[in-house]
Amino acid sequence: MGTAHRSVSHRTLPAWLSEGAAVVDEGGHGRRGIVQFIGAWEDPATRRVTDCAVFLRPEGGGKEWIVADHCTLARG
Repeated sequence: MGTAHRSVSHRTLPAWLSEGAAVVDEGGHGRRGIVQFIGAWEDPATRRVTDCAVFLRPEGGGKEWIVADHCTLARG
């Protein structure tokens, strides 16, 4: 896969968005979470791959969720 097909690169992520950061998922009803890691994710419905999806878990533990577009996240 060439770079022309990549949706987002790590270079375009905000400096504050890194593993361990506390964030608010404004696109997910204001849920607060901790960034577990940032990496590739394939949407099972569309089969589209996002290179820099953000994997989050609630601050107190619980079910992880994935945010494909980091633009919906705010510093928590």
